Amino acid sequence: MRVLGIESSCDETGVAVYDVEAGLLGHCVHSQIDLHATYGGVVPELASRDHIRRLPVLVRQALVESGCGLAQIDAIAYTAGPGLAGALLVGASYAEALGMSMGVPVLPVHHLEGHLLSPLLSADPPEFPFVALLVSGGHTQLMQVTGVGQYVLLGESLDDAAGEAFDKTAKLIGLGYPGGPQLAALAERGRPGRFRLPRPMLKSGDLDFSFSGLKTAVLNVVSGPEWKPEDAADLAADFQDAVVEVLCVKALKALELVGLSRLVVAGGVGANRQLRLRLDAATRRKGWRVYYPEPELCTDNGAMIAFAGARRLAAGEVPGAACAVRVHPRWPLAALRAPGAV
Repeated sequence: MRVLGIESSCDETGVAVYDVEAGLLGHCVHSQIDLHATYGGVVPELASRDHIRRLPVLVRQALVESGCGLAQIDAIAYTAGPGLAGALLVGASYAEALGMSMGVPVLPVHHLEGHLLSPLLSADPPEFPFVALLVSGGHTQLMQVTGVGQYVLLGESLDDAAGEAFDKTAKLIGLGYPGGPQLAALAERGRPGRFRLPRPMLKSGDLDFSFSGLKTAVLNVVSGPEWKPEDAADLAADFQDAVVEVLCVKALKALELVGLSRLVVAGGVGANRQLRLRLDAATRRKGWRVYYPEPELCTDNGAMIAFAGARRLAAGEVPGAACAVRVHPRWPLAALRAPGAV
């Protein structure tokens, strides 16, 4: 079975072809960074229009890269949520129309499930069960995962997600869009320890997160009379250090709580070098394992959607009514069910 995957939830258009026997045959991603940079953030209407322009081109490109034509595609999977409503509708309507014209099943996929399962595409994939730390732009969650669609929420951010905190803090210290990667790069040149920043909810006794107070602490620093722009690298390093410490401590507590030894880290922030270094060291000391997606699959992409769709179809998922375009801008991951479950 070969599945064509389509991702259009926000500011990246991704298309991929996944074969259940041969693996990932090809994938391509177009980023809208240059389009939105002028505005300092994603403009939903512009994002939707760009998805419309890019999708047909990327589908052809992915098929060429995969060495197959539409006639060799057995199913289509697309991101149905969560995300920007207009952007989701572009991918959904394209996928449903294409599937109807080809006479193949079309499956809506949860964006975060794609991220969560993306480490299974790596050369050294984890086995179920495991704990997943999802750290994307708009979500920070800890999930207990026992199989596809079998997710128990252990903790989540009560306000800003880690990725949002990175982006907003970057703007506070004068960095451009996208702020998160720029802040992480700047932090590599800084010296942590100069600024006393809080570790929110580090000792809360639960597995929830909160990063809005950390962002406010940065605002207080840059608004103070002693702030100098040349201190930005040190402040970035202290901010990153605080976020990474909280994520690591909570992830390790989650493993202890559920009695597992495998941790999966996925989402855009999962590519952060300091987070990986600290988690690698901490899990190694305890004899545990941590798994990550390939770096190119940390950001939004069609490969994770094609893979998640293939896993669900192979497990007996039955697609809904043909050409029923439904999207879910807000869609809790814990609400998903295993394929075939009532």
